[in-house]
Amino acid sequence: MTPTLFDAYDLADLRLPNRIAMAPMGRVRSGVEGLATPSMAAYYAQRATAGLIISEGVQPSLLGQSNPLTPGLYTDAQVESWKQVTGAVHANGGRIFAQIMHGGRISHPDTTGLQPVGPSAVAARETMVFTPTGPQPARVPRALTTAEVGEEALSYARAARRAIDAGFDGVELHGANGYLIGQFLSSNANLRTDGYGGSIAGRIRFAAEAVAATVAAIGANRVGIRLSPGAGIWDAIDADVPELYGALLTELATHDLAYVHLEATADEQTLLGLRRTWPGRLIVNPSIPGGPVPADRKAAEHWLDLGADLISFGRAFLANPDLVERLRADLPLDEADEATYYTGGDTGYLTYSSYRYPAAS
Repeated sequence: MTPTLFDAYDLADLRLPNRIAMAPMGRVRSGVEGLATPSMAAYYAQRATAGLIISEGVQPSLLGQSNPLTPGLYTDAQVESWKQVTGAVHANGGRIFAQIMHGGRISHPDTTGLQPVGPSAVAARETMVFTPTGPQPARVPRALTTAEVGEEALSYARAARRAIDAGFDGVELHGANGYLIGQFLSSNANLRTDGYGGSIAGRIRFAAEAVAATVAAIGANRVGIRLSPGAGIWDAIDADVPELYGALLTELATHDLAYVHLEATADEQTLLGLRRTWPGRLIVNPSIPGGPVPADRKAAEHWLDLGADLISFGRAFLANPDLVERLRADLPLDEADEATYYTGGDTGYLTYSSYRYPAAS
């Protein structure tokens, strides 16, 4: 019998009350020192009825920061600041993973004071990156040395240990959407000739090492990874999607990870092939990033029928903190105000409310 969105689910050692996950979404509401704020605690607590919350991208180091006013997990103060968030989510009955996101070449010296790094000295073409003074053209990154590649893989593990100290239930490595892991997977951003480039085995090595280091640090049952096969976001192009991601998932299957989180950025047959390759727990996000149509109940149920274990919703959660109950009761969904996505402040962040039922006549 096909499960429903509202059935409970055991995610490794974590009991979820439903199969609805809140997808990671950057909201750039942290402090200038990468600290989580009381407003962030309220925002996530409002959405704690999700079976699982995956936080916005959290940088594992200053070098890994992509955008201004995004939170980190590399200082003691940052760890302490996150405790108010995890505490609020748990007090409201929720569960939350931290998404660890290294921006790689999608960064800027005006944001970090550092030259961005990447697998190769190749800038993202025709790409504007966010900076404190507004969008600017992507810079040519400094190619990481072979020794530095291993160090950046370890940065995910260090941030994961801090995430557990901060009260998170686990972590998700951001391997999607053209950030550092995706840059190593890419056939146009990664032109390396050492063991981290060239062949498919070389291009998946960084992702595999980052996952293995994180598993060693906090345990496989607390580690997931998000992937976006063929997305091409931030000019990170995958030339051989089925083979590349099939090899990566085969390698990751040596760990009993909490989950793999796939964005529906490839055609359905390719994604179904990857599902057959991956034997573990699978989260699917049916909505293409930046696409015109957010995921809805119909799309979610379709992917449950196709073998997904959980379905993640992104934009639908922004304006509908009670999304689980709205989906359960087939209630209308409010639309988020795109103008407030990244503007800071509580407007368009904490100002969305639960469904107001019509007054009885």
